[in-house]
Amino acid sequence: MSESKTTGSGITRREAMLQILRLAGAGAGTAAAAFWLAERSSRPTPIEASNAKRDHTVNADPALPAMVVVQGGDPRALVRQALADLGGIARFIAHNDRVVLKPNIAWDRTPEQAANTNPDVVAEVVRQCWQAGAKRVIVTDVSCNEAERCFLRSGIQAAARAEGAEVLLPDPTRFREVNLGGVVLQSWPVFEPFLEADKLINIPIAKHHGLTGATLGFKNWYGILGGQRNRLHQQIHQSLVDLAAFMLPTLTLIDCYRVLLRNGPTGGNPEDVALKKTLIAGTDPVALDAYAAKAFWNLDSQSLPWLKMAEERGLGRSDFENIPAKFRRLD
Repeated sequence: MSESKTTGSGITRREAMLQILRLAGAGAGTAAAAFWLAERSSRPTPIEASNAKRDHTVNADPALPAMVVVQGGDPRALVRQALADLGGIARFIAHNDRVVLKPNIAWDRTPEQAANTNPDVVAEVVRQCWQAGAKRVIVTDVSCNEAERCFLRSGIQAAARAEGAEVLLPDPTRFREVNLGGVVLQSWPVFEPFLEADKLINIPIAKHHGLTGATLGFKNWYGILGGQRNRLHQQIHQSLVDLAAFMLPTLTLIDCYRVLLRNGPTGGNPEDVALKKTLIAGTDPVALDAYAAKAFWNLDSQSLPWLKMAEERGLGRSDFENIPAKFRRLD
């Protein structure tokens, strides 16, 4: 359905979809840091070929939505319902898969400050992967602040380990130099677990970002890289698309339980956080990012050029109102 068509209430489908998030939740009480590995990475192993692109996607199913939005309830319930609406975890994870989960664990912040992915969201995804028969479930990220503090204070380390996941801190000796084959991104060190996964689940948190307007699924891929990542900010939109084209996820779940609306990506002030109790999940990473950016910050492809660039690259659709979608409230 195009944007010009209206629903029974006289508003467009796009407007109706956005209202679901804008009416959800209420405001809740909740310095640029040097990248941890910028000066600490040891020399990587030899460069891998440019065809090293990692495609972890599953086949599309026209009977199932490409995006689901679930609201209400606790973080674990949101994950369970989202996965059920997408066809169940067994659609994405097979017996004996080595699964790597990529939450945002970049900052030395608590869950209430909404700078990192909610630990209960991560824990429930871990549990679901085991239920599907995964052989290994790994949770990791390349943090911006000191990694040990980020993994601990975010609550993700404890929550993931409680469900039996391997939690891997970024080891400077485990980076491989890879030709990413991008327009801007060519040779760059990538953390080894991301190169060895059978399936890869991207679990970002929805946050404001001073440079890109919002940091969502695409921006979360910065956390697979070592080296001086701040250099990528010089051509930020192209680098985001290059990274997303290199690392194609099995599934994306955007944690919107708490949303950092201002002063991201580091946050810190509880007044900048809104309690939305929402999860956006699906198989079209462009549509997911486009929907969250528009709903929370009223940003579109005019404000976020990487959305249109990603669509032109064949990574998904920025016109989220025209993809199969499902919306559900749990309370």
